Amino acid sequence: MIDQIRASKLPSGMMQFAARGALQVSPAENIEILVYLATHNKVFGELARMTFAGWDEKSCRAAAADPQTPAEVLNYMISLDNLRPALAPALLENPSVPEGQIAKLALSAGRETIEAMLKSARVRSCAAVLQILKANPYLKKQEAEEIEKMSAGKESEASAKVDDAPSEVVESPLAAKDPVAPDIPAAAADPAEEEAVSAYVNEHAGEIAADANKPFQAVGGIVELLGSGYFPVTEAAPAAPAPATPAATAAAPGLKATAAAKKPDGPKRENALQKISHLDVKGRIQLALKGNKEERSLLIRDGTKVVALAVLEAPKLSDGEVEKFASQKNVLEAVLRQIPLKRRFMKNYIVVRNLVANPRTPLDLGLGLMKNLLAADLKNISANKDVSETIRKLALKMYKQKLDAANKK
Repeated sequence: MIDQIRASKLPSGMMQFAARGALQVSPAENIEILVYLATHNKVFGELARMTFAGWDEKSCRAAAADPQTPAEVLNYMISLDNLRPALAPALLENPSVPEGQIAKLALSAGRETIEAMLKSARVRSCAAVLQILKANPYLKKQEAEEIEKMSAGKESEASAKVDDAPSEVVESPLAAKDPVAPDIPAAAADPAEEEAVSAYVNEHAGEIAADANKPFQAVGGIVELLGSGYFPVTEAAPAAPAPATPAATAAAPGLKATAAAKKPDGPKRENALQKISHLDVKGRIQLALKGNKEERSLLIRDGTKVVALAVLEAPKLSDGEVEKFASQKNVLEAVLRQIPLKRRFMKNYIVVRNLVANPRTPLDLGLGLMKNLLAADLKNISANKDVSETIRKLALKMYKQKLDAANKK
């Protein structure tokens, strides 16, 4: 059935049944279908998302714990927007869930998820994830101290392993290979991107000059620049050479010098956050306008307004990214105010709904956008205790009005 849905071979009525989880298939396949529709289908995606959000917890837990569950389903379930805290323990221990996904979750996880992560054997054994978890603004002081102790224990263990390593220096057949991949010729400049950069820099020249030396600092908590352990892991750090013993040195004089001479001097690969941390404001603006999706997801959280707003001008910015930005609580208010000024974004209903439901959206903006919402979303917002009481009351009033109007027809 999932293959027929991927090939768009089912009639509209059957697709609606699928989005409601009403097909006569196994629970695992129903979950796969719902995730596929929620991720890829613009017509039934929202219905599928709502269906999956209320799906039977027992079936969801079984899928979360099963290593054979498709990667798309696992990645959807562990993403911050979709994660149910009750499923976190199973997802964290599932070996098919990539470490990079766990690392992304650690950065902004809520209290229930943090507690699950600290109990997870897999998380406790992963130094990179623990380091990222330390930067989470919801982490308690005693939990941070516990992570420090675990990290210190891992460093001692790693040091002991190096000390116990064999003393002979054996040249591996791979040693002659450069651990850094050869430079790839830069792609031809995209005229649209170059034009966007030039226009934005000229328009905001004064702000750029004023903020020229401001470093990258993420809204909602300063993320430490973690080095190669930070996600995504682009290349494992080369192993430290074992110390040569006097006997080995005597047997092969000059060996130590030769090994040192062969140590690669090439540039080290950096992850996106490290790359951004080295850039000044103008460099970050160029990256916001010309970079990839991951770089934009970090730069939208830049505490320097002129950089964060540049992300919204990127020629390659997708509607899906804007939907996520509209629901984020860790962005500047200026970003949330700028989104409705773009007509393209306001044509996307999910963007409008996410802005109204976002507690960080300024009150005047949220009130102005509510008239565009459907009755079901007004009802949900009226019960959302995260948003202001004013928004909740107006949402309830508008919901009742729409309900009365529908009953009169």
